[in-house]
Amino acid sequence: MSLLAWIVLGLIAGFIASKIVNRRGEGLLLDTLLGVVGAVIGGMLFRLVRVHAVTGVNLHSLIVAVAGAVLVLVAYHALRRTA
Repeated sequence: MSLLAWIVLGLIAGFIASKIVNRRGEGLLLDTLLGVVGAVIGGMLFRLVRVHAVTGVNLHSLIVAVAGAVLVLVAYHALRRTA
């Protein structure tokens, strides 16, 4: 996927994951960054179980990216509370 596609997918995934995790979001930049990181982590996790993960900007890739972004956001909030 191109860098622009990763950013678009990360923005959408970060926004959805923020609404799932804390209902208000963390801001456009942080949502995008955590969404892109979540998409990468979600893709790696799905690849470990032999499932084709992120293949482009489509529904399957969005589900994988949101799942990863939720994991990243939960970890982010857990680390933020302890700091």
